[in-house]
Amino acid sequence: MPMELSFFIEVLVGGLLAGMMYSLVALGFVLIFKASGIFNFAQAAMVLFAAMFIAGMNQRYGVPFWLAIPITIVLMIGVAWIIERVVLRPLVNQEPIIMFMSTIGIFFALIGFAEIIWGSRSRSLDVGIPTDPIFVGDMLFQSYDLVAGAIAIVLVLMLALFAQRTRMGRVLRAVADDHQAAQAVGIRLNTVWVVVWSIAGFVAVVAGVVWGGNLGVQPVMVDVAFKALPVLLLGGLTSIHGAIIAGLIIGAGESLAEVYLGPIIGGGIDNWFAYVIAMAFMVYRPEGMFGEKIIERI
Repeated sequence: MPMELSFFIEVLVGGLLAGMMYSLVALGFVLIFKASGIFNFAQAAMVLFAAMFIAGMNQRYGVPFWLAIPITIVLMIGVAWIIERVVLRPLVNQEPIIMFMSTIGIFFALIGFAEIIWGSRSRSLDVGIPTDPIFVGDMLFQSYDLVAGAIAIVLVLMLALFAQRTRMGRVLRAVADDHQAAQAVGIRLNTVWVVVWSIAGFVAVVAGVVWGGNLGVQPVMVDVAFKALPVLLLGGLTSIHGAIIAGLIIGAGESLAEVYLGPIIGGGIDNWFAYVIAMAFMVYRPEGMFGEKIIERI
């Protein structure tokens, strides 16, 4: 295989694996938006919050890593229940901007609460995933990226199957189509909200562990998690498969652009490339590739 093609495949595969992680976080946004119409700005903070608790319990109190993860999952489900009961339930039927602003408050509250308990310094997180390079012919891959990508792929497929094949997934789609009609047939919106926020918390734990093991547990994780926003805009706020496809496009695109355009226009392309692509696409299709068109009658 020519060296140029081998290098291209290395860069492309690395970008696709990163894109699956973006898709994973984006699915947390999508599920909450489909169930409640709320754009959960706090999803990125939930990733950092979960990672800080796992690292803090492991390093300060010596809690084994295999035990810290289920404890944090239970914690995130508890956080989801508190958010639904204390913040969201009193705001039912309020304007969407009020609900959105409430998630911004949750964003800062989660980060602040975690920093009060664990401090704000960066922490390493050894998740037990090997970091040795792997050679496939002339191509070089990082074993950590391959394992992390595989974890993301499995969880993304599980969430997609959950939404499409399970009873709760059908309930979720019914709620997304019409809240009032769903309530009329006996669906309890509060229960659905707790479930989807709990799933978003579980997704945050997985993303926090994988990214924390790679980047370390530090505030920059929030910036990485925010890469899910252009994924949402590109794929559509209500589309699960759109989040998956858009994540792959964004991940591969920014990786290739950084390598091939970086020497021409300067470095740091991966910091803004995804947002530029999403904004450019929204000019022609504001609802995203697979989002539902919104028709307002006057």
